[in-house]
Amino acid sequence: MIDLHTHSVLSDGALLPAELTRRAYVAGYKAIAITDHVDSGNLALVLAQLIKVSKDLNKYVRIKVLPGVEITHVPPQQIPGLAEVARKLGAKIIVVHGESPVEPVIPGTNLAGLESDIDILAHPGLITEKEVKLARRKGIYLELSARRGHSLTNGHVAKLARKAGAKLVINTDAHSPSDLFTEEILRKVGLGAGLSEKEFKGVLQNSIELLRKRR
Repeated sequence: MIDLHTHSVLSDGALLPAELTRRAYVAGYKAIAITDHVDSGNLALVLAQLIKVSKDLNKYVRIKVLPGVEITHVPPQQIPGLAEVARKLGAKIIVVHGESPVEPVIPGTNLAGLESDIDILAHPGLITEKEVKLARRKGIYLELSARRGHSLTNGHVAKLARKAGAKLVINTDAHSPSDLFTEEILRKVGLGAGLSEKEFKGVLQNSIELLRKRR
């Protein structure tokens, strides 16, 4: 398994990056991206710490750790610049916190994220067909979220992605040990969103594809 959207104590997660990594390994994950929440105030600080700890961990552990960020609840106009800075500073995975149905994300965030140099648009809520087509053209992956609340619109995202040919990933958005779900739970997330067994396996391959691009 691969999870490209997790959080540590460097934002609102419960675990140090090292413990998150260890628990993910024991749970059967082969790679994780630690993508703590950032805005213009903490991006450089958080990313520098994640780059350091990822480098240290990758010397010793048998799970690949990628340093990343999740650009979260910022004005949409800031997203392109923050994504550019994150990439220049060494972020391997750049996630934008999309227009989840259960949080007051600023309208226009999905579009701003998709117009930027990012890898994943997380839990994009009631994303439009036009935006999904843009994701396909840009090679940006749309997330099916295993996290409670964010997952409410997974079926909508999956349906439009299938129609447009956009690529999907399934992530836990883990904030605590209990969020590191088994592959069987993630399979239920995918099938519950309307994916076929074949499509679910393809989504798992998409995570491998993105990992290979960014490792």
